[in-house]
This record gives sequence, structure tokens and C-alpha cells, in this order.
Amino acid sequence: MRQILQNLKNGEIILADVPVPRRRKGHLLIRNTKSLISLGTERMLLEFGRAGWIDKARRQPDKVKQVLAKIHTDGLLPTFNAVFQKLDQPLPLGYSSAGVVVETGPEMLGFNPGDRVVSNGNHAEVVCVPGNLCARIPDGVDDATAAFTVVAAIALQGVRLADPRLGESIAVIGLGLLGLLTVQILRANGCRVLGFDYEPGKVALSRVYGATAFNLSDGADPVQAAADFSEGHGVDGVIITAATKSNDPVQQAPQMCRKRGRVVLVGVTGLTLSRDDFYKKEISFQVSCSYGPGRYDTAYEKKGLDYPIGFVRWTESRNFTAILDLMAAGQIRVKELVSRTFPIASAHEAYEAVASGEKLLGIVLEYDGSVDLKRTTLPLVTAGGEPIPGELNVGFIGAGNFSSSTLIPAFKAAGVRLKTIASAGGVSGSHLGTTHGFSITTTDHRFILDDPEIHAVVISTQHNTHSLFVQECLSAGKHVFVEKPLCLSNADLDAIATAWKKAGEENHLQLMVGFNRRFAPLAQTCRKLLTSQSGPKSFIMTVNSGAIPAEHWTQDPQAGGGRVLGEACHFIDLLRFLAGHPITRVQNIAARMPSEGSHPGDVVTISLGFADGSIGTVHYFSNGNKGFPKERLEIFTGGRILQLNNFKSLVGFGWPNFTQESLWSQDKGHQACAAAFVESIKAGKPSPIPFEEILEVSRATLEAAGVPPETTEV
Repeated sequence: MRQILQNLKNGEIILADVPVPRRRKGHLLIRNTKSLISLGTERMLLEFGRAGWIDKARRQPDKVKQVLAKIHTDGLLPTFNAVFQKLDQPLPLGYSSAGVVVETGPEMLGFNPGDRVVSNGNHAEVVCVPGNLCARIPDGVDDATAAFTVVAAIALQGVRLADPRLGESIAVIGLGLLGLLTVQILRANGCRVLGFDYEPGKVALSRVYGATAFNLSDGADPVQAAADFSEGHGVDGVIITAATKSNDPVQQAPQMCRKRGRVVLVGVTGLTLSRDDFYKKEISFQVSCSYGPGRYDTAYEKKGLDYPIGFVRWTESRNFTAILDLMAAGQIRVKELVSRTFPIASAHEAYEAVASGEKLLGIVLEYDGSVDLKRTTLPLVTAGGEPIPGELNVGFIGAGNFSSSTLIPAFKAAGVRLKTIASAGGVSGSHLGTTHGFSITTTDHRFILDDPEIHAVVISTQHNTHSLFVQECLSAGKHVFVEKPLCLSNADLDAIATAWKKAGEENHLQLMVGFNRRFAPLAQTCRKLLTSQSGPKSFIMTVNSGAIPAEHWTQDPQAGGGRVLGEACHFIDLLRFLAGHPITRVQNIAARMPSEGSHPGDVVTISLGFADGSIGTVHYFSNGNKGFPKERLEIFTGGRILQLNNFKSLVGFGWPNFTQESLWSQDKGHQACAAAFVESIKAGKPSPIPFEEILEVSRATLEAAGVPPETTEV
């Protein structure tokens, strides 16, 4: 199918051929018929992409600070590689579409195949969209009109925050697409509307919609106009829909208001406010967030958990429905807002019009309906040559950031043939497949399982999917490399153990978890030095992990399992590797507020005991400072000490033949880990990490994370 993407590195617009996405639970699969180019947002993205490196940095100073902090901890080369990798990822454009449902599920009540719906889907022939970001189109509304719904919902949310009452006077600063939609919504709400813009055509159109409007390029004074419009009292509220770097709108808005008036920012402006203007009149100021309540809430958007209507009357989805009702009643008209219409095949021409600065409002993209909905697998034009006898053919399930930056390069360096890459949405799989020389990209992972040429599968997906993918791969007779964690529950671990005994052990399959730190060069040096020590060892692992938002998917117990399972497992495995003996005891102590539950969270100390009497402590702390090293290991044994700093330097104290070893850049062992897995398969050697040890570390990690032992061990 065709989809419009942008390369943020150079601003290039790409009309890509990607596989049709796979429908996920809680989502609708929709064949788009129309979509709307949002000039404000998409012109801004074009300008950012086409800007030079210095301009990009100036526009995102917070990102620059993050880069500088990463250079301090990880080094210059790894940081620059990560930045270039991020900018090279294609960005799907578009968020306001209309189409027809082609696939749903039993959990999607109220939607059926054939329904006409609006969604915040991208500019693509087929999109997969959460149900709470969709709404059915009334029979009286055509698709071209409905395509404006999501953008209009942004305007509606701004109006809701302004809380206009029947007969009130509201000023709208900026009469672009959002502003003109705002004018119509306010008029439908029974308000008197005052509008301002610098373009005569937009001013004239707002008058058609019932506003009293002024052309600021003619020298009109908005403050005086507001006073005249309100008979000297000041307007009841101001909605700013302008897109400008100027501070004028936020400085003029409170001056235009009556006492206790309301100012709502929907657009993007300078934010140098005058406290005095707001203070003297007790003006309220609010910034509107997108389409309304539910936006950026994973529980609402991804999991489909709606807000009770008695407590949250207007959500994103209900705002969509309200806009569609206004369209059906003729109170929102968009015919005059369509500046140009392009077929999807002319996407480049459409975006040149966006970038040209031409006086435009709405650009509608049309889809001809010719897409093949069964086309979930595509050959790639950058495919390598024919398979070589004895070559290891590898498939990837998952095409996220970690696959892109780390795993794919590591396996490529190990000398395998990268054959097929699967991703649910299709875009990332197509991009990484083309970039790294895969032969095929697909949105159906079963294509990899059914391919007899593929010997091994690398799984790098959301944590809660690992267990099922591992079991399916083993049943299909594939060697498996799964990024940590292996699973999120003891029941899943038991199921994997059963699958291994049934398929893996019998067929001599390798099952490897990406515990890369034990393969790091300096960790290997530690292990060699420690072999000369017969007594118990003491390990202190300090991880300055840094905070991540509570709403991030890795913090979700159902999706990511939390950071102990998702990341602290690395350090439990590292200590197990260095101790060289089984883990016999696990205990955790978590820092938490008295009101918090029993889940360990991400400020936790994990104590380990080993069969030889060694002890280890993992201090996994997210409440530190980025200026401090991220990972530090101290080992005490027999009157000697080793200190491993960020996998860049190793210092010895009291060792007769060792004082220090340093690397040019940080090496956490990713390449060596992949190479060991590949070599063990090619040479028929035992697994680099014995399966029993993987089970042991996984069970210890589950215990450290507070996961209950649901069943007995297999």
C-alpha cells in the first residue's frame, strides 16, 4: 500500500510502498478514502526537516541538553550514532482521515466492517487505529467533509476550555484553518465572534461564517476593536489559533478581555506574558491539548478504557461525534476551506504546495481504493543475493529503536543473512529492511515462522509478547534470540520451559536471551581475573538508570512489566555470570511513599545470595542525576577490588598483574552476544548461556520484581 512519510534528516517527502498493517486488539483496520493535510502542523514538520543541523538544534534546545548528557555518559560516537539513527527514521504524516472499516474484532462494540468512520490515522491507504480515536460518520456527511473532523476537534476542545455562554463575545486571533473552524463552532454555540488575521481572504471568509473580522495588515488595533465590539466592557474570552513566533497574541489577549475573562491558546505563539495584564483583571490562561480528554493517555487511547460520561462528558471520541453532528446539521461547512485536492499518487506535488507558502487552508488527499488488503508481505529492492550454502538465515520480529540501533547491526556484523523483518505497522519494518539489506518485509510474523529457509528468529517486541513469540518459534523449529526479559510471569516461564523440552531440546535448538553485559569485553576480563579467587565474592552493582514517565509502556505491569523485569534483569544476570554459581536467595527493598503499593517500582535494592557463599547487591535507582555514571560495578574478593565504570574502564586494586584496562568507547557486549549466538548455531556448540541458567536468572528476576510464583517450576 502507499503511505506518505517524511525523512526528518533532510525533510524529503516519501510516497512509500509498505505492507498493509496488521489489526491489533482494540483497533480498527480502515481503508482511507480521504485525508486532510494540516497545514500548520505539517508545514512546521517540513520546515524542521529541511532546516540545517544548527537550526534543528535551535528549535529543540531540550533535545540538545539530552544529547550533551548522553555524550557525557556514553561517549561521543555512540551518541552521534543514536542521534543520526533517530533522525533517519521515517515519520508518518497526517492525523485527520475518513474511510471504511475493513476489519474489526469482537471487542470493538459499535463498529462493523463497511462502516464509514473518521480517525486520526495517517496519510495511508490502510490504517490501524485504536477504537477510541474513531467515530462513525452520519449518512448526511460526505467523506471529504468528514476528513476535517479531527482537526475540527482541536478547535472544539479550545472552545470547550473557553467555556462560552449563549450571547457572549469571543475573539479569535488567527483565521487559518483552525481559526475558521473555531469561528463556526462559536457561532453554532450562540456567540458573537470577533476575528483577526493578516490575510484579507481569511478575514473575508470569516465574515461569511458570521464573524466581525479585521485585517491586521491594514493597521487594525485588536485591543480597540475588542473594546468597540463589546461596548467598552472587553470580550468574554479570546481563543488564539495563530501560528507565530510573536508574543503579540498573548500580550494583546488579556488586554482585550473583560475582568475575569478567559484566554485559551490552541495555536503556537511566543509565550512572554505580561503578569500585570493578567493580574489586574484576574484573567485565566489555559493551553488546549489536542482533541480533548484522553489524548496521550495510554489507558484511553491504546487499551480502550473510556472515561465515564458522568464524570468526563467530552472525550476525544465524543468530540469527534459532536463535530460530525454539527457537520450533519450544516453548522460546520468545509467546502470553502478546501483549497486544493490531490490524489495520493501526487503526494509530492501536494507537499510542494504546502512548502511554497501559497495562501492555502485545507488540502485534501484522495485514495482510489485500489489497495490490495492481503498484501502484508513485500520483497525489498535492496535485497541481498541468493542464500549461500551454510549461511545462517535470520528473521526479525520487531523493528523498533533497539532493533534499529543495536540488534540488527550486531547480527549483521556476525555474518548472517538478514532475510525477513516483521513489524505490526509496516513502516518501520520497510525502512529498516531497506536500510540493512533484508530481502522481505512483512506485517504478519507467521510468514517468518512458515519460511523453511529461516533458521533463527530475533524477537525484539513489546515485553508482554515475548513469551508467545518464543513458544511459537520453538514450535516452528527455529533457533530463538529474544531481547530481555524472557517473559513477565512464572506461568509464562513454565510454558516456555515446556515448549523447550518438547521442541527445543529434542531438536537441539538454541534459546538465547539478550543478556549482553556478560559478553562485554571488560566483563569478560573480570571473569578471567575472578577465576583465580576461590573464596566468596562481594558484588555491588550501582545503576543510575534515570527517571522515565510513569505512563511509558515499560512501566505498565501488563505491557512492559516494570523496570526491574525489563532492565534490572541485566545486572542480576551479570552477577550470576561473574559469581559462576547458582543464585540461592533473592530479596528486594524498594523506596516508596507510604501510600504506594507493594510493586518494587524503579528505586530498588536487590540482594542476591549464591551457592558458593558469594553475595551481590544491585542498586537500581531512577532518582539520581545524569551527571553521575550510569552503571558501575565494584567487586571485593580476597583482599582485592575491581571497579568497572560504564563498561569503558576497569580498574584493579591489589591485583599483582592487573591495574587498568580502558576502551576507546563504551562496549556493553551487544555485538559479542549476537556473535556468540550465531557461532554456537553454526558450529553446533552448546548455548552461550545454558538454558537452565536462563531459567534461573529469569526466576530470580521475577522474584526480585515481586511477581508471585503462580505455578511450580518445570
